[in-house]
Amino acid sequence: MEVYLIRHTETVCEKGICYGQADVAVQEPFEHLFQEIKDQLPSEEMKVISSPLKRCTVLADFLSNGKFDDDKRLMEMHFGNWELQPWDNIPKEELNPWMEDFVSVQVPNGESFEILYERVLSFIEDLKKKPYEKVTIVTHAGVIRSFLCYLQNLPLKEAFQNKVTFGQIIKIIL
Repeated sequence: MEVYLIRHTETVCEKGICYGQADVAVQEPFEHLFQEIKDQLPSEEMKVISSPLKRCTVLADFLSNGKFDDDKRLMEMHFGNWELQPWDNIPKEELNPWMEDFVSVQVPNGESFEILYERVLSFIEDLKKKPYEKVTIVTHAGVIRSFLCYLQNLPLKEAFQNKVTFGQIIKIIL
């Protein structure tokens, strides 16, 4: 199965804001960027699945003419108490242990990267059972890094060696 992983385009959040599962909008105007993304995909119609967060569904809607599914397992990592906080304002006694071990240290009232990875793994296992030949998935950097760790058999602590930019398309084979 050909899978096109697409990270949403830039959000309205200022640089330095932690916004994991906060439902923030994408920067406008975005139509031109969305068309550039669409032009890089195969021309035939394919299944589109999206994170339910609006920064993804707006692009999924554009790519699929409104015919897409969403799945909560494709949401970004939940940053709990840190959502919509400037990274610089997060108490160091909370942030430092997570920075040292983001894989297993859980954000207060949120997730660890391990929890995110298990969610994505559940999605991948279900996706592999589907009859799709080509699928587009509109999602977030953490989810895409989880896919890549799975495919590359990469330790989760190495996830950030995979750079994932706004609007980037990464083609994988499942």
